[in-house]
Order: sequence, then structure tokens, then C-alpha cells
Amino acid sequence: MLQHRILRRLFPGFVLSALGDGMSLVAVSWLALQLAPSESKATWAAVAIAAYTLPGALGSVLFGRWLSGRGGAQLAGWDAVLRTVMLALIPVAHLAGVLDIWWYTVLLGLSALLRSWGSAGRFTLVAELLPPKHRLAGNALIGLLVEASVLVGPALAAVIIGFGGPVVVIAIDAATFGVLAITYLLAVPKAAHAPLGARRSSGLAGFAAISRDRGILGLSILTFGFFFLYGPILVALPVHVGAASGDSAGSLAAFWVVFGAGAIVGGFAAGYLRRWRLWPVTIAIVLAWGVALLPLGAGAPMGVALIMFAVGGLVWAPFPATTMALLQARTEGGTRAQVIAAYSAIATLSVPLGTLAGGPMITNFGAQPTILGCAGLTLALGLAAAAVAIGRARRWSDGQVAAESRPSMESAARGA
Repeated sequence: MLQHRILRRLFPGFVLSALGDGMSLVAVSWLALQLAPSESKATWAAVAIAAYTLPGALGSVLFGRWLSGRGGAQLAGWDAVLRTVMLALIPVAHLAGVLDIWWYTVLLGLSALLRSWGSAGRFTLVAELLPPKHRLAGNALIGLLVEASVLVGPALAAVIIGFGGPVVVIAIDAATFGVLAITYLLAVPKAAHAPLGARRSSGLAGFAAISRDRGILGLSILTFGFFFLYGPILVALPVHVGAASGDSAGSLAAFWVVFGAGAIVGGFAAGYLRRWRLWPVTIAIVLAWGVALLPLGAGAPMGVALIMFAVGGLVWAPFPATTMALLQARTEGGTRAQVIAAYSAIATLSVPLGTLAGGPMITNFGAQPTILGCAGLTLALGLAAAAVAIGRARRWSDGQVAAESRPSMESAARGA
């Protein structure tokens, strides 16, 4: 990816915007806590976090008619522009003395409306510029930047918040997306526009295309289930670790640090999987993640649970790269962006829905049983996907044998 002339120019913008998003993991909720009424701080913090992600799923439907057929650079660039403007309005409103929790949540939601299209644009651009054999490496590098930003961004945000407050962090986040938008404008040559008729498709065209392709539909179902079952872990892990370690924040931090370290290694490794068959690799990732959760859910000693959680990060990291490579291979230029946008919307919805389901699960069963249950269901999901894949491979093999034997039988009949 770094050897490609255009992608090399975009790389600094990718790095800065990923870092900005990493810092926003802390700043978005922290500013919401400062702005919200004291009796509903936790609720507003959750609403603000959701507002910064979930509208992207809505935008994938609302703007499909106008954005279908656009090039990857256009889609990613417009997302960067929208996020720059809306995030920059937050510190402007703060300086003007009019920023309250309502305006803050609205601006966050507006900034995220093109989030799915921006993700689709990035990966469409990779597919447009790189040959198929290098797309997995390009996807892996983008995913690696995201994983690295989760390690570096929150710590950097904490330092900046200590000096200037969370509004300064959000202003920096806006500036990073401004740099990315300018980079798209200057680094990517203007591609020929798609015919007008190609753009006037339904906002649900991407979802319709997914439903018609059994391979992409199966991949979408697998992704939704995989991420949905990850959602309860985000709630159960702090509850379980807090109870086991006497409310030690350091113990919880240790789990996410080892997960992030494993994910960095896994992100690097993902770029070297192109010679492997990606469907079996993707299903193996799901199974390996379920196995990695078992010690934590079974109440294993802290050291064992930490080691396996690091392994979990290692196997988790290649999943976005392999699934996106499968999508890129099964779609064509005219429909690729809208299919990836719809797929991104499905992935965006799955984790918050799983997180919401985690609350009642923990209340009824406890944190540790919830983790164990999610591990078991993840293994069941992976085994079901493996069974479907094996069945389809056998049917295809039988069809090939029948097709090869048919000409010889016809020849024998003519000879008789």
C-alpha cells in the first residue's frame, strides 16, 4: 500500500484521522458528562457515544439514492468534510457559550451521518487502486491504524484533557479530519463520474444486493452475529474484572492493553494471509475468538485469562481485513460502494445492539456466565458457518464431477 503513489499520499491523513478517532473515545463521553445534568450523566454519556456512531447506519439508507455510483475518494472525502464541519462547530458553540447537552448530541449525530459511506469509500478506494492480490494488505493496514489508535489515542486524550479540557480534544479531532479531507482533494485525481442513471438507485439498493448474493448475505449474517456477541463483553468484562479484583481499574486496563497488543500483532499478520483461502480463515477467526473467551468465562486465574485475551486480540484483528477482502472480490465497481456501505451499517448496528442486550443478561445471569454464554454462542456461530461452507463446497464438487462426466456419457451414447 505504501508503494502506491496515491495511497502513499493519503497515508498521513489516514494516520491523523485514526488518531483523532482514538482520542474521541475518551473526549466524547467526558464532555457529555460535563454538559449533562447531574441526575442523568450516565444516560447522556451513553446517548452521546451512540450518536457518534449509529447515525451512520441511517445515512447508508437516506443518502443511497445520491451517493450510489460515486467513487471511493468522493465518498470518503465527503464524510471527512462533514465530520470536520460538525465537530468544529462543537468548540465554536462552546466559545460562544451556547453549547449544551442537546446541541452537543445533535452535532455528534450529524457528524456521523456519512460514517458508513466514508468506510465504504476507503475500502472502495483500496479496491480501485490496488490489484486483487494486494487488497488484503491494504485493508489490514487501515485496520492496523484503527487498532493502534485505540492504544495511543485515549492516553493522549487524557493528557490534553488535563491541560485544556475535552473540547480541545474534539477540536483536534475536527482538524485531523480536515487534513484528511484536503488530502483526498489534492492526492486523488478526479475520477470520471458514473452515469446519472447509475446513481439514482434506492437507498436500500445495497441491502437488496446483499440479499441477492448468498455469499455476501452469509458473510453479513456471520459479521452481525460475531459483533453482536462481542457487545455484551464490553459490559460484562468491567463488571466481572471489578468483582474479581476488588474494583481495580488497573486490572481492567490490563485486559484492554493486552488485547490491543495482540491486535497490533494480528493486524500486521493479516496482510500476509493473501495466499490463504479467506472464507476458512474468517470462520477460524470466529471459532478462535470463542475459544479465547472460554477461560475468562470459566473463572480461570487472572494470568491465564489475560494471556487468552491477548490471543483473542491477535485473532480478532484480521477479521475486518478478511471480510472486506471477500466483499471486494464479490462486488464490482458500479455496486461496490453501496454494498460495502450497507455491510458497514450492519456492522455498526450489531455492537450497540449486543451491548444493550448485555445489561439484561448480566442482571439475570451474572457477568461471568454472560461471558461464558457469549463464548459458547460464538463457537456455535462459527461451527454453523463451517457446516454451511462445507456443505456448499461438497455441492459444488458434486456439480463439477457431474459436469465433467456428462460429455463422456454423451459421447458414448453417440458411439452406440
